Amino acid sequence: MALELTARRDLEARLGHAFSDPDLLERALTHTSAVAPSKRIARSYQRLEFLGDRVLGLVAAEVLFAAHPQANEGGLSRTLNAVVRKESCAAVAQALELGRAVRLGDSEARSGGAEKPAILADTCEAVIGAIFLDGGLEAARRFVEEYFGDWLFAGLKTRGDAKTALQEWAQSRGLEPPSYEEVERSGPDHAPEFEIEINLAGFEPVAARGRSKKQAEHAAATEFLLREKVWKHPR
Repeated sequence: MALELTARRDLEARLGHAFSDPDLLERALTHTSAVAPSKRIARSYQRLEFLGDRVLGLVAAEVLFAAHPQANEGGLSRTLNAVVRKESCAAVAQALELGRAVRLGDSEARSGGAEKPAILADTCEAVIGAIFLDGGLEAARRFVEEYFGDWLFAGLKTRGDAKTALQEWAQSRGLEPPSYEEVERSGPDHAPEFEIEINLAGFEPVAARGRSKKQAEHAAATEFLLREKVWKHPR
């Protein structure tokens, strides 16, 4: 059974993407148990899951490459592995309540399939694949940056989150928390770029750019911490 229009629009609002081809979303939400064996390749989420896993890896690698200009290959790989894994995909699916929308066969539904981490993770990857096919790489990038941000911007494994680290550092010096100001937005609507400036009393501002406000904020916080030698440049 297809999603009702209201339910689909509610889900699209959570995803941040309105599908031009709703059938892609339907397939992304269809477990193999919900369709006949002869139709599983065409109608279940298997192929979209395969694609979404690769799209997630590409986008995450690109974001990390831009956000950590001083990081070496090993550090980038460790952080990427923390993003592109079943646990993070399942957590995102839970946050988006994908379990409520996934179509399951009767037996799988009775066994609690909608809450199984493996199914949730596969559904999340399939949704990423569907967004990519429907809206292109920029739409997929926006989704990944929004919902995988906690992993993407947590910094390299040897560091904490840059914004959190900066706030804690400021508080340890008796300062008010830093403020983040959007200085400029450029580029087309489908591929914007943001410049964010950090202001902290007693220090020169620091600005950085990113494909999302969140990415630019973390990049600016990282640059501030490196400039003030709170963090050391990775070797």
